[in-house]
Amino acid sequence: MKNRVKELRLEKGWSQGELATRLGVSRQTVNAIENERYDPSLPLAFVIARVMEKAIEEIFEA
Repeated sequence: MKNRVKELRLEKGWSQGELATRLGVSRQTVNAIENERYDPSLPLAFVIARVMEKAIEEIFEA
């Protein structure tokens, strides 16, 4: 699944570790999501959307 997580994270000036802390996941999980090696669960996708202050559709694309 394509996503804009890295782009949005960089816009906010956050490191992968900082985003991971905000999401309650590991930095490795953030890295895997950004590099499209891991699709987050639906609950995690909603947390990402809330933290990024975007609609889920603005972040993830099928």
